[in-house]
Amino acid sequence: MRATFKRVTGGMIGKTALALALTTGALTVGATAASAKEKEPKVEKAAYSKEFVAAAGPMQKTMTALDEAKKKGADAAAQAAVLANAPAELAAAEAAAKSPLDRMAVGGWAVTVGGVLNDLPMRQRGMQNMLDSGQVPAASVPDYQFYLGNFAYSNKDYPTAVKALTAVVASNYKDDTAAELLADSYSQQGQNAEALTALKTALDVRKAAGGVAPEGWFKRANLIAYKNRLGPQAIEWSTMMVENDPTPLNWLGAGQLVREFGTFTNQESLDLGRLLLRSGAFQNDPKYVEREYVEYIEAADPRRLPGEVLKVTEMAVKSGVLKANDAFVADALSQSKSRIAPDKASLPALDRDARAGKDGKSALAMADAYLSYDEPAKAEEMYKMAIEKGAIDKDRALTRLGIAQLDQDKFEEAKASFAQVTGARTNLARLWSTFATTQARP
Repeated sequence: MRATFKRVTGGMIGKTALALALTTGALTVGATAASAKEKEPKVEKAAYSKEFVAAAGPMQKTMTALDEAKKKGADAAAQAAVLANAPAELAAAEAAAKSPLDRMAVGGWAVTVGGVLNDLPMRQRGMQNMLDSGQVPAASVPDYQFYLGNFAYSNKDYPTAVKALTAVVASNYKDDTAAELLADSYSQQGQNAEALTALKTALDVRKAAGGVAPEGWFKRANLIAYKNRLGPQAIEWSTMMVENDPTPLNWLGAGQLVREFGTFTNQESLDLGRLLLRSGAFQNDPKYVEREYVEYIEAADPRRLPGEVLKVTEMAVKSGVLKANDAFVADALSQSKSRIAPDKASLPALDRDARAGKDGKSALAMADAYLSYDEPAKAEEMYKMAIEKGAIDKDRALTRLGIAQLDQDKFEEAKASFAQVTGARTNLARLWSTFATTQARP
């Protein structure tokens, strides 16, 4: 007996890795309600009500005939032929059921007959009867609730699926698809925030039990949040996803979501590019990272940070993402190469001016220069100086202070700096902090 499931997949959203990272597969389960019949408790005939015994006689004979047909190796068509009158016989038995044991028996028959006839509504009704009977052993109730939710979902009876699967998910059920079925049952009713809450509950319960959450939960949550423009939730789940599984693709998708739902200027885009570089997000299919390289180069600007522009542009060309003869690329290479020597020559004087400045503006510019030339220790000193002197964009300085500290493997200090960031950079800083966490792991 096999349940069928609505396929829920994410489509491509332009040429970005976000689309690929959010794509989820079909909702399928390893176990089905087939085993429910095997788990049906055996009850003594004396416990049935008289009314049920009288009405259920034809159904009992049909079930005996089905068992005999199976023993003789009857195929599916032959088994279905044996059950030609079963729906009517089952309905009569169900109408006469009075005691809990009556309901348990008729429910088990419905699950079996529905399986042979591929009648999912019948199987759902049978599973509901079995649960309502109160005769299912306590240890097996989560399994039966899962089967009920499974059938209800397949029948597009989403309210029943939600009711059945909520308790299943709260119990840290062994089948990971229970949480996805619950979430999609909410989504099918337009209750997308509730869908994400259900997945978060599943995640929290799994972690509390010391288990590992499957990647599918994160992907489905991201897909729901993105498709329904739930920006805060999309950012939250993408950030949790890279912390759970920090692959280059997940980092690229998370970065794109933070930008998608953020308010970025060139300065935020620059620091996002730096994160994508350090996290390995550029190590993806060229069609997914071409835009990211271009935005990084534009944000860094060869007139301001020639050393960083040259490094990133040459990396893009070497990896085959950008072409050296492209007008944009050729200009970036030419300008950055011609400016590096005089820019570096000016640094000692600018350093002195920064230290002597009454406010932190010169120190911030000096810190930016040091960071772009891969001198994080000097950059850290200058960012701290800029913050102390003030009259600067403090959130920008704190973000880059954290980057400079991270580049020196000062992971806890970096996270402390990122934690102080507020405003439009909050989510970007949180993503940086997540990167620090992943880097600090053994």
